[in-house]
Amino acid sequence: MGSFIPPINFSWVEEDLYRSGVPNELNYPFLEKLQLRKVLYLSPDELPSQFLNFLDDHTVELVPVGWNSDQSPWMPISEEVVLAALDVILDVENYPLHVMCNLGRHRTGTVVGCLRKLQQWNLTSVLEEYRRYVGGKVRLLNEQFIELFDTDLVRIPQRPPWWL
Repeated sequence: MGSFIPPINFSWVEEDLYRSGVPNELNYPFLEKLQLRKVLYLSPDELPSQFLNFLDDHTVELVPVGWNSDQSPWMPISEEVVLAALDVILDVENYPLHVMCNLGRHRTGTVVGCLRKLQQWNLTSVLEEYRRYVGGKVRLLNEQFIELFDTDLVRIPQRPPWWL
């Protein structure tokens, strides 16, 4: 029996929605079990060719959001990127979906934090979840972004008639 090792900062967000940092070869058997349809990638960093090959081999679509080679990875994620990411996350046709950035900390945490606000979590719980993945490397600008994020800007897709 093979070993199933999740990627760094891996977690279940919602049913068929996952988060983590960029996986390595040891994580591929684990990811196979998720039967992903798409990967939402939030970093400006180039992905390893082995991971791109893994996605191709398993017909998983890569959705790069926020790729800007001129942007420093230390810059906070923009509202435009968060809205584009939430657009992908809120479309259930993209599921099973995996959201990731380099280490699964700041960009992924900010996007998930904004999703939690949309889900009407209280701010204390949202920031506690964000801090759980960033460890001692809290970025106050990201926390402030989450706190001030205007959920009214998010386009909620039409639900099909069978949706209860």
